[in-house]
Amino acid sequence: MKVVTQWEEIPGFVSEKEEAEYWNDTRVDVRLMESSAAIGSEANESITITLRIDPRMLSKIKRLARSRFLNYQSMIKQWLSERMEQEMKGRNS
Repeated sequence: MKVVTQWEEIPGFVSEKEEAEYWNDTRVDVRLMESSAAIGSEANESITITLRIDPRMLSKIKRLARSRFLNYQSMIKQWLSERMEQEMKGRNS
């Protein structure tokens, strides 16, 4: 399986079928995903918070993260960042 270590390595795709075939044999390096999530945050430092989550939901999140070769906490931070951007765009409209 090929591992993408830089975003520039990902080619342009003519069709969804071509893209699906590419991702069938390729995955993004975990460090690349985590660094991208860190770059997207407003500060390079982070603080620890406590968040209560239903155990079944957390289990599903962890499975999903593993299937994407991600750390589940990084994936949650990415989701929160994306949603925050959507909310901010909605307010500025």
